[in-house]
Amino acid sequence: MNRVINVDLGEQSYNIHIGKECLPSLAGLLAGVPRGSRSILVSDDIVFRLYGEQFYEILQSAGLKIEVAVLAGGESCKNLETLGWLYEQMISKGLDRQSTVFALGGGVVGDIAGFAAASFMRGIGYIQLPTSLLAQVDSSVGGKTGVNLSLGKNLVGAFYQPSLVFADVNLLNTLAEKEYQTGLAEVIKYGVIWDSKLFDYLETNIESIKARDMDCLIHIISRCCEIKAEIVAQDEKEKGLRALLNLGHTFGHAFEALTEYKKFTHGQAVAIGMVYATRLAAATDMINEQDAKRVTDLIKNYGLPLHYGDIRPSEIVARMHLDKKNTGGKITLVLPAAIGRSEIVGEIDPAQIEAILI
Repeated sequence: MNRVINVDLGEQSYNIHIGKECLPSLAGLLAGVPRGSRSILVSDDIVFRLYGEQFYEILQSAGLKIEVAVLAGGESCKNLETLGWLYEQMISKGLDRQSTVFALGGGVVGDIAGFAAASFMRGIGYIQLPTSLLAQVDSSVGGKTGVNLSLGKNLVGAFYQPSLVFADVNLLNTLAEKEYQTGLAEVIKYGVIWDSKLFDYLETNIESIKARDMDCLIHIISRCCEIKAEIVAQDEKEKGLRALLNLGHTFGHAFEALTEYKKFTHGQAVAIGMVYATRLAAATDMINEQDAKRVTDLIKNYGLPLHYGDIRPSEIVARMHLDKKNTGGKITLVLPAAIGRSEIVGEIDPAQIEAILI
């Protein structure tokens, strides 16, 4: 049941390979990686302990000269200091303009390694090897790379496409439950913004998906990647349509920053953000109450949180003003209009946002 999805970006097009127990096929997909230059496998300490040696051997078997850089991992290391350390590793290990960066891990590793590849010697190749559900359904696809600053998430980065994304769903068996739920939030997002049939599937297959049924996972991961590939092909640099992928994120990024990235995973924060985006849409009559309830119920039924805690609403709105998706100092949000359809709404009155933050 292995799937191949193409991201159509002209000369920057690439394939996403999704399957189960498909690691042996990876070496055969690396024909385009230069053999004369050194490449680097970037991972975090947890993922590298689990899978680092296995991937290292696969890359070596493909005839590549592989170096290794292992990050501490976690959102707290997604910063300029870690990026600087990674540059130093790349230089000291002899990487050059023909080198390739292999990003083995979740969204944090993919974002940092991808940004390093985008900016090292003004751009070298990179390949995404996502090991978390969030990375397999979302962050490994589309070329968004970057790091966080103290004032907000992903404020420094680049659009830089990988040459390949390779996802083996069996790697999700070792994912902590909290991290698995994080990915499910992004899956729900795709159903809300784009595909009512996917949303229906998530409603009717809750227990199988929570139990990590491999066939269910291949289905939902493939569908999310198909949606993102379609959106990115039309709007690579997020000038319009691609912004729909930010449903729940402006709220979520504020919740993460105001709790110093310690209380919520990214997906948990996005899930809560979707709850409040839906609440705002309902308060402004964009979405009917029945669909709004379905969104909140699905988030709840997958074990994701529904409330941000004891943060003051005024602080949340102030932090939302710093979001990079805003224009002219006015808050812009993605709001659901129905199951499977969302809209980008600009110049939202901060008082409206405070009113639903209860």
